[in-house]
Amino acid sequence: MSLEIENLYKSFDAISLFSDFSIGFQEGTITCILGPSGCGKTTLLNIIGNLIKPDEGKLTGFDGKAVSYIFQDPRLLPWKTVEENIGFVINKELPIEERHQILNRFIRLVELDDFAGYYPSKLSGGMKQRVSIARAFAFPSNIILMDEPLKGLDIKLKLNLIRTFSHIWMADKRTVIFVTHDVDEALLLGNEILVFSQPPVKINARQKIEVPVADRSLDSDYFKEIKQRLLYALGS
Repeated sequence: MSLEIENLYKSFDAISLFSDFSIGFQEGTITCILGPSGCGKTTLLNIIGNLIKPDEGKLTGFDGKAVSYIFQDPRLLPWKTVEENIGFVINKELPIEERHQILNRFIRLVELDDFAGYYPSKLSGGMKQRVSIARAFAFPSNIILMDEPLKGLDIKLKLNLIRTFSHIWMADKRTVIFVTHDVDEALLLGNEILVFSQPPVKINARQKIEVPVADRSLDSDYFKEIKQRLLYALGS
């Protein structure tokens, strides 16, 4: 099944970001969106997350879907520990035993077992983002929206977080929509990659990737060729 946005219009002042724009997302997959700054990528996430309203347009398949976010800033509650930050979003109507099982599962999946009682001030940037990832999955959402959560991180930390995210996603396949400026991030994580143009937005390129995340190498001829194609589309 897919989630569809049809005939979307959205303007801010004199800038028309979307004009008769349509897009679909396959459920249970990771869709990465690339595009220049200011092209409306974050606006699209906010429309999907119902944080802002479109001027016009039809959204199909989103009704009743719960959404969680992963931002560039982990946005953890500083007065709560790792386990409290994650446990805060778990359905309170579940029996306490089941809530503990969910909490422990996601702490284990992001490999923070030894840091469950730590406060955010005692964690590295990468560890904070792992808590953010675990929290997004612990929340009973159908859709996870990621707004450049890896921006500004060094390459080693970025690769570790991509590995962490893909590992937890394989165990619990949500529909993920991932906005990024980084082609390499999209290549390493996406099942499908879309390249947006300058506004009013058109889709300049659409690339499916069937290779499992664990088997992807940016040094392979296959990924080098795709990268050049995406970079060309970004420059269009």
